[in-house]
Amino acid sequence: MEIKVYSTTWCPSCVHAKRLLSDRGLEYEEINIDEKGWSRDDLFELTGGRTVPQIMIDEKPVGGYNDLVQLDRAGDL
Repeated sequence: MEIKVYSTTWCPSCVHAKRLLSDRGLEYEEINIDEKGWSRDDLFELTGGRTVPQIMIDEKPVGGYNDLVQLDRAGDL
């Protein structure tokens, strides 16, 4: 499973999403859009979402932190 987390340095939900993935023993690649100099429009083109975090699993958009929590609770993570 390939997981990408698009995040920013100031986002508390990003921290929570990364912690949840780590707690589940799942490896992920973090892409910090601030460090890349990407805009929210750039993020939207890549993921279909403008807010952070945006999470992709096997190149499919999952959504943000709340969506990740729902996947986890459903046992689909």
